[in-house]
Amino acid sequence: MDEPFAALDAITRMKLQDDTRLLSTKEKKTIIFVTHDIEEAVYLADSIVVLSPNPGRIKSIVDVHMPFERDRTSDDFIHIRDKIFEIFNMKVDRDLEYYI
Repeated sequence: MDEPFAALDAITRMKLQDDTRLLSTKEKKTIIFVTHDIEEAVYLADSIVVLSPNPGRIKSIVDVHMPFERDRTSDDFIHIRDKIFEIFNMKVDRDLEYYI
């Protein structure tokens, strides 16, 4: 599937991501899913293959060891998302403090 949800609004995209995960599991089918959306990759994948540009070659493979029911706000989800950002050299380390 090559970016099938790219033109959708956020709510519809999230619903179809859930449907895709359920269908893949129920039908015991492997889906190769192409996306530029890092959070979508973390949510849908068992493994994420990161490609380098020109020419496209495998830069890294990240295994996603998370339960089927994925929480987009969980520490595990954010950890894997940040790992992908690091691979792209897009991770900014900041010492933030929050006060309420």
